[in-house]
Amino acid sequence: MTSKQRRAIVRPPGKAYSRCVSCHPLRDTVDLPLALEQHSRYCEVLSDLGLEIIRLPPDDSHADACFVEDTAVIFGEKALICRIGEPSRRGEEAAVSDLLGQFVELRQAVEPATVDGGDVVHLQDRLISGLSRRTNQGGITEMKDWLDVRVDTVDSPAMMHLKSHITYLGRETMVSTEEFASHPALRNFSVIVVPESEAYAANTLTIGETVIMSHGRERTHGLVRAAGFETRTLDMSEFEKCDGALTCLSLLV
Repeated sequence: MTSKQRRAIVRPPGKAYSRCVSCHPLRDTVDLPLALEQHSRYCEVLSDLGLEIIRLPPDDSHADACFVEDTAVIFGEKALICRIGEPSRRGEEAAVSDLLGQFVELRQAVEPATVDGGDVVHLQDRLISGLSRRTNQGGITEMKDWLDVRVDTVDSPAMMHLKSHITYLGRETMVSTEEFASHPALRNFSVIVVPESEAYAANTLTIGETVIMSHGRERTHGLVRAAGFETRTLDMSEFEKCDGALTCLSLLV
């Protein structure tokens, strides 16, 4: 979180959530009431850490609408409203765009560009974006041009979202899966490499001086604490089943 980010835009899972777009083997066991409990706890932690929580109503027509991060890329006083890479998810961005316009200047990504916020790692002076299944070169170009920011890329066509593999902890430190730990985009950072068995823990959310991490990945928690970070953990089971994680559930502005 940068010094200017004071709000978290969130949207709880809707009635269609169990039909989320996911390759997870436990997708068919999604428990909506438990997902709502976990989402509520997520919002409580963000509030405890000093963020104003702005809640959009559930979108019952889009199963993945709770993953609001994918709808926009915010940098400074501007935001690019995404043309989401998964066609069934297009339309989620409308309510987010209406709300974000109160805080930043907007532009909408246009066809043939595709870009998902979950592909974009935010740094103080630049962005790192996945070139992936969900984000194409047109989307990266629109980000760079509209947001007027350097965008480094991690090219991996089979990857869904970069933030499933790399997130920024602060203090010039990244956490990464082994696959990308030596990537040139991370060259000037200290990199904590997530054990292969705990790859899901690579998605972290730093608010101020606290790193929020998914519950149950104790080896990775220990590595992050050993690097000098305070951590808090959350049970993300019902979002993991839908290929979602901590950063997916909020837009910081």
